[in-house]
Formats: sequence, structure tokens, C-alpha cells
Amino acid sequence: MATLGELERAVMDVIWDHSGPVTAYDVKGVLDSSRERPPAVTTLLTVLSRLARKGLVVSDRTARPHRYRAVATREDYTAELMHEVLGDSRDRHAVLARFVGGVSNDEAAALRTLLKGNG
Repeated sequence: MATLGELERAVMDVIWDHSGPVTAYDVKGVLDSSRERPPAVTTLLTVLSRLARKGLVVSDRTARPHRYRAVATREDYTAELMHEVLGDSRDRHAVLARFVGGVSNDEAAALRTLLKGNG
């Protein structure tokens, strides 16, 4: 699973937050208001191409400007990263223990419910 740099993550957040495909101009419109130094459209097109190569977005090149959408949800991506980290560990139990030790009471209750198969 591909990890994301800071700008890649910001772009993916914009894509995940939209209900449909987005253009680089759509992404720029959101990032212009949330970043001190907003990236240029050409930079965003490069990032979107990189995200496509990583398999995180697909583009519709039949329309101009090109439209991009996420291949998976934010939750699917995050869960896959968690599985990858756990899989790479020499001591899975220790990793799980550290993770569980850092969750809130509400998160622990949610985990218990999910583990029981009621979630």
C-alpha cells in the first residue's frame, strides 16, 4: 500500500471529501483556502498523476479537464495501512497491545463490539 506525502494526503482528503469526481481546479479551490502557499494547478496535476500510478485514484480522460476519483474510501485505505503495518511487524501481539493501550474508552468499546461481530 502506498504511503502519502503531505501534499498527496491533502489532495486525497479533498477527493475523499467530495461526493463525485474532481478536477485539479476543484482541488486547487479547496487547497487555496486551507494552505498558506497553495500549490499551482500544474503541481496538482503532477500529484494526481502520481496518485494514479500508486493506484489510489483513477482518472477520466474523456472529459476536459480530466476528472479524478478515489479507488477506495479513506477508511479502506487506512485499514489497509494498518494491516500492512501489522503484517510487517515481528511481534504482532506487541503492536496490537500498544495500539489498544492508546485508544480511548469509547474506541475500546467499539473494538469490543466489532470483535464480537455485532458491528
